[in-house]
Amino acid sequence: MFKSYSDNKKNVMTNNKNNLYKIFHIENYGCQMNISDSEIITSILLTHGFVISEKIETADILLLNACSIREKAELSLTKKLEQLRFLKKKKKVLFGITGCFSKQLKELFLKEKRADFFVEPDHYKEIPNIIQSISNGIKSIPFPRRKETYSDIIPFSNNKKVTTFLSITRGCNNMCTFCIVPFTRGREISSDPNIIIKECKRLYKIGYKEVTLLGQNVDSYEWKIGDSKNRFIKFSDLLNLLAEEIPLMRIRFSTSNPHDMSENVIRVISKYPNICKHIHLPVQSGSNKILKLMNRKYTREEYINLIEKIRSIIPECSISHDIMTGFCGEDEEDHKDTISLMNKIKYNYGYMFYYSPRPGTLSYRKFRDDVPISIKKKRLKEIIDLQRKHSLYRMKKFIGETQKILVEGISKKNCKNLYGRNTQNIVVIFPKKNFVSIGDNINVKILDNTSATLIGKID
Repeated sequence: MFKSYSDNKKNVMTNNKNNLYKIFHIENYGCQMNISDSEIITSILLTHGFVISEKIETADILLLNACSIREKAELSLTKKLEQLRFLKKKKKVLFGITGCFSKQLKELFLKEKRADFFVEPDHYKEIPNIIQSISNGIKSIPFPRRKETYSDIIPFSNNKKVTTFLSITRGCNNMCTFCIVPFTRGREISSDPNIIIKECKRLYKIGYKEVTLLGQNVDSYEWKIGDSKNRFIKFSDLLNLLAEEIPLMRIRFSTSNPHDMSENVIRVISKYPNICKHIHLPVQSGSNKILKLMNRKYTREEYINLIEKIRSIIPECSISHDIMTGFCGEDEEDHKDTISLMNKIKYNYGYMFYYSPRPGTLSYRKFRDDVPISIKKKRLKEIIDLQRKHSLYRMKKFIGETQKILVEGISKKNCKNLYGRNTQNIVVIFPKKNFVSIGDNINVKILDNTSATLIGKID
C-alpha cells in the first residue's frame, strides 16, 4: 500500500532520481468547489517538489478536476479526454481524475484506459505518493476512507486575480435523491472558524479583494465551541466575524439550502456593506410533489415565504436559482408549477438543466426516468426563455443608477473595456480609464444592458 501523506512529508521527487512525472497541469470541469479543490491540489503538489505548467503540452501529469454531479460536466470531461489522447502517443504522460465521480464512471474510465488514476476529495494529499508509485511501476490501490477539511493546507494563490474561493464545509447531509455529493464527498464537516478568518486575512494581505465562501450547504455550517454541549458558531456568526475582521474585503457565499437558511443570516447580510447582496437559492422545482420526490425538505410555500423575507429585509438583494426539469414523475402540471413560481419570483438569473440519472443516487436506484428526452428539452427551453425575460426585466431596473464595482479584469470581447461585478453579482462592462486599475472599487453609472450584462461608464 502507498505510504500516507502524514507518513511521507518529504519531497517525493527526491526519492526517485529517474522520476518521469514532475510537471503538472490542472483543469476544472464542474462547479466552484472544483476550483477551490484545484488550488488545494496545486499547493500540495508544489510543496512536494512538482512544477506547475500553464500549458497542457509541456506537462507530464494532466489532472482533470471533474464533477459527475451533472451530466454536462461528465460529458465535457469525456470529450476532453478524447481530445487529449494524442498526448499519450507523443510521450509518457499520466492522466489523473480528481473530484466528484461515481464508482461506475471510475470503473468505466479505468477499463477503457482513459485515465491512469482517480483520487476522491478526501485523498488529495495522497496524489504525490500515487504519482511516485505509478512512476515506480506499482499499481494504484485505494486508501482508507477518511474525512478531510484541508485546514492545514494554504491554497495556491494566483496573484493575477482579485477574487477567490474558500471552502468552509465539505460534504453534505441532505441526501437529495438526485444528488451524488453525499456519496462522493461524504457527510458534512465544517472548518475551524479561526482558520477560516486567518486564511481570509492572508488572502486580503496578498491582494485578493473578494472571497466566496463555499460549501454544498453553507447555511448548515456549525462549529462547536470548546467542550460546551450547547454553544456553536453558526454560519451567521461566521459571516459576522469575517465582516468585522476584514471590513475592506467583499464576502460572498454559495450555496444556500432553502431548508436551512435562517433569518439571522439574512439580517447579517443586511447589516454589513462588505457582505454582498446576492443569494444563490436553488429551488429545483416549483411542484410540491416533485420537491418531495427529490427529498428537498421544504415546500413551494415555504420557499416563497423565504424569498419574501429576504426581499423585505434586503430589498436590493439579487436572487439566483438552480432549476431541474424533467425529474422522475414530473407531469405537465408540475412543470406549470415551476413556471408559475418563476413568474412570481422573477429571479435575476439562474442555472437550468434537465434531469439525467446519476449512478449511485437514490433516484437512479429507485425511480423510473419516465420523462422522454424530447419533453425534457421542450420544458427546459421554456424555462430558459422565461428566465431570459425575467433577467432582462431585472437588468433594466439598474439603468440610470450608479453602482459600486470591483474591477476584475479586461473584457474578453473588447480590450478597450474593463469588467467587474456589483454587490448583486451582476457583470458590468465599462471603458478603460488610465487612473483605474484591476482591484479598484469604482463607481459606474449604468447606461444600458443585455439580459446578462450591464453596460456603463465610470462616474
